[in-house]
Amino acid sequence: MDPQQLIALDRAHVWHPYGPMPGRTDPVVVESASGVRLRLAQPVEGVGELVDGMSSWWAAVHGYGHPVLDAAVRDQLGRMSHVMFGGLTHEPAVRLATKLVEITPEPLRHVFLSDSGSVSVEVAVKMCLQYWRSLGRPEKRRLLTWRGGYHGDTFQTMAVCDPDGGMHSAWSGLLPSQVFADLPPAGFDAGVDEAYARHLADLVERHAHELAAVIVEPVVQGTGGMRFHAPGYLKVLREVADANDVLLIFDEVATGFGRTGELFAADHASVAPDVMCLGKSLTGGYLSMAATLCTSRVADGISRGELPVLAHGPTFMGNPLASAVANASIELLFQDDWRQQVKGIESALRKALEPATVLPGVVDVRVLGAIGVVQLDHDVDVAVASRAAMREGVWLRPYRDMIYTMPPFVTGDDDLARIAAGVLATVAAA
Repeated sequence: MDPQQLIALDRAHVWHPYGPMPGRTDPVVVESASGVRLRLAQPVEGVGELVDGMSSWWAAVHGYGHPVLDAAVRDQLGRMSHVMFGGLTHEPAVRLATKLVEITPEPLRHVFLSDSGSVSVEVAVKMCLQYWRSLGRPEKRRLLTWRGGYHGDTFQTMAVCDPDGGMHSAWSGLLPSQVFADLPPAGFDAGVDEAYARHLADLVERHAHELAAVIVEPVVQGTGGMRFHAPGYLKVLREVADANDVLLIFDEVATGFGRTGELFAADHASVAPDVMCLGKSLTGGYLSMAATLCTSRVADGISRGELPVLAHGPTFMGNPLASAVANASIELLFQDDWRQQVKGIESALRKALEPATVLPGVVDVRVLGAIGVVQLDHDVDVAVASRAAMREGVWLRPYRDMIYTMPPFVTGDDDLARIAAGVLATVAAA
């Protein structure tokens, strides 16, 4: 199809994420992708190829067209692409569940597979609500979280996103009412602020009689603001949850599989939740899949209830293709020494983004693992900012007051330098 015809049809019929209908701006048409590059159907800003600084919303950690992952999909496709998971099972899903149990914190023993990060959080919430109902305590039905968070776009997940600065304030009055703590103090290396720790403890204690669980994004708050906080707060939450008989959920959909410099963000504090959500890079960005893991305490509690089953069952649960490529992606992560890859990206981004600290309008520059963020004192014009990055041969997707990058782990030094140049150019244009 001619690119201009495709764009016209796209604007008329295709509803893009967080966009109006019909569309008001022309999307960039990608023809193909390989390695860390997106090849365009027609040049934009005089550029026909872009280095992907976003890992396709943080999922494509191995880049595109990786031969190992391609082979895993082809091999599984020759066996079966899908089979229902109700009453049936298959090796790729069993291997994946076993592998996830092996690499996540020890108490997590049981795996529920679903098809997106938002759904994995819905399942986590449902697990906790059903756990307390099974134990005869249905009044424990609220959730506590801190402000600045983002957990997805479905209804329960919207209810625990930031109620004011988040994207879901339009749904106020329709969503379940939850309990919100203040923003966690900023800074990965800042240490635990005792006053804030008391604030968390007081809130949990005050609402313990009605709280099913505490849910947070550990160490990095993603779409809610790309904020980093001290890992010590995870220990505070674990201790307070245990002391008040409240479950603890860690949403690691964005932070899991090495993005923050540890395999899971919870590992920075050596803390294990009762329930953990995984997604995004689980399959290396190849297919949509997510997982919700829980402890035996949670699983056994649900099984003792009047309804002794978890009342959830996605059609594509445990999809063989997604399971096969997830297994290959996890194996590839360890084979390629993800820790050294992420450490190299962190070092390169720290050095290359440092000049942004003195640019007009810049409030903060922060880097953790394979995450680089430049925060401004004003909101970004996304269209203008994206064009500035593309002129440098880089794909970025700024939002709110932030220009950030989460490159694939396989990004080389030259491409990291180009991404950084794209970030700096975007800051200047924004």
